[in-house]
Amino acid sequence: MGGALLKGWIARKAGPIIVVEPKPSPALRTLAKKKAIILVAAPSQVKAKKLSACVVALKPQILKHEAPVLAEFARSGALMISIAAGTDTQLLFQAWGKKARIVRAMPNTPGAIGQGITGLFAAKGTTQADKRKATALLSALGETIWVAKENLIDSVTAVSGSGPAYLFLMAEAMTEAGIAEGLPREQAEKLARATVAGSGALLAADKSPAAALREAVTSPGGTTQAALNVLMADDGLKSLMKRAIRAARLRAEELR
Repeated sequence: MGGALLKGWIARKAGPIIVVEPKPSPALRTLAKKKAIILVAAPSQVKAKKLSACVVALKPQILKHEAPVLAEFARSGALMISIAAGTDTQLLFQAWGKKARIVRAMPNTPGAIGQGITGLFAAKGTTQADKRKATALLSALGETIWVAKENLIDSVTAVSGSGPAYLFLMAEAMTEAGIAEGLPREQAEKLARATVAGSGALLAADKSPAAALREAVTSPGGTTQAALNVLMADDGLKSLMKRAIRAARLRAEELR
């Protein structure tokens, strides 16, 4: 996700951008050689006297241990933006100080092609200017929304943060079902991928409710209706998705 953000910021000519990475990838080394970024191995090597913002793209298990190392950035006045799931602001305030200005963000992987959405929460002490700055930075990945309560970031994580995996699984399941009905694997996969991708594009382009788009495809008594009778049964897709998203939200809470 950090790489996706970098790609968006560079495209928008934002900067200067300092990247802290002890084990940089070849792609990061190339960006540094092109002077698109300033690459350093540790926070202590950052020479800028004042940072506008510090976007922390670390996994939650790592952030819990590494957060104190970034305290100097917070003390210098940088807006601290964490994209780690399950790492609440209570822990971050302990690491970065009570006066730290903190925003939690939950982006998703379609941000890698500028088609993502990020949920944001502003902790106590952040300003409207901070929120505008966070919106500008995360909009490099796509759309942004702000939630009023921190615990809703866990719900954002469950719906959109983890959500792409649900759609990829749908494409997998449709492929396997097509094979079971006699289609060669290559054709079944092509049909499934194009259908999921095209339907997503239509959903983005047409502002009608998802239910209305579903109904437009469904002829009474037809083939789609026969499939929906299975998917919309009491133990069907809606019930299954509710259970799945609740499991993801609960897991996000457990990561604290």
